[in-house]
Amino acid sequence: MAKLIKRLPMLPAERALKVISGRWKAVILYHLFDGPRRLSALQALMPGITQKVLIQQLREMEEHGVVRREIFAEIPSRVEYSATQLGLSLEPILLALCQWGQHHADELNEMDRLADCIIRPRQAQDAHAV
Repeated sequence: MAKLIKRLPMLPAERALKVISGRWKAVILYHLFDGPRRLSALQALMPGITQKVLIQQLREMEEHGVVRREIFAEIPSRVEYSATQLGLSLEPILLALCQWGQHHADELNEMDRLADCIIRPRQAQDAHAV
């Protein structure tokens, strides 16, 4: 990487949390797990995010190696974002975090306040498509 990454924590768990922390990073990754997306498509999928914040979160994830930005030599130019192999390896981790969040809410009797997980195992998604 040509750009110097801000120093990440030495503790591996803290490092992992730093890479995926952010209000929108898990949601952005979820949408990129299905394949490359243009900025406008990502923004349409997440109406609550501003373009400025979306670009900031994408840049941070690109800096940490979990998202790739590809610029196509077209007129007008086209830019697509995709999850790298390293980014795709976060899918089971984000699913586990979602399931733990459900368990936590259940233990505190707050399931009625909880949204559904948007991250689902790939096999379950494929089975529903058939």
